[in-house]
Amino acid sequence: MFTGIIEQLAVVKKVVKEAENLHITLEAAFTQELKIDQSVAHNGICLTVVHIEGKEYTVTAIRETIEKTNIGHWSEGSKVNVERCMQMNGRLDGHIVQGHVDVTGTCVAIDDQQGSWKFTFKHPEDQVTVEKGSITVNGTSLTVVDSQKETFSVCIIPYTYEHTNFHQLKVGDTVNLEFDIIGKYVAKLFAHNLPK
Repeated sequence: MFTGIIEQLAVVKKVVKEAENLHITLEAAFTQELKIDQSVAHNGICLTVVHIEGKEYTVTAIRETIEKTNIGHWSEGSKVNVERCMQMNGRLDGHIVQGHVDVTGTCVAIDDQQGSWKFTFKHPEDQVTVEKGSITVNGTSLTVVDSQKETFSVCIIPYTYEHTNFHQLKVGDTVNLEFDIIGKYVAKLFAHNLPK
């Protein structure tokens, strides 16, 4: 379980393909605090630490993860939003994030608003957002500004822009999206209860 409050940017040091899997080695300031078998969210993808050496640690992504997320786009030097799992005795500053990416989306517009940035993303129409509701973009807990059938927007403050990989995003880039868990359950209940 995560909150969507990004701790830092990790840097991809190595990507190794083995059969259908990707072994990704990253460098992060908190590496020395990690342990084998710990869950860490990477751009919103919950991955298990399988190896630690010095300032670097390694996680493994299987085909299911590669097909449903943007992890296949990562390469040496990529900056990845990382968050360790939530401590149950702490404040929930973001929202409830599972680290299970629902779909990928595409950045379709970036509007520099002279002090903040408005990012617009396109997503499959079977997903639901609501204005002022929660959304997770590349693991970052955000508030939906504009909610349309296949798009939504979020506004990014300077701190978030600088301390996450939002400062690297360009129009056309693929992002990981995790929709609000409560909204997903409500949508599924309505879908099951609608007359056929």
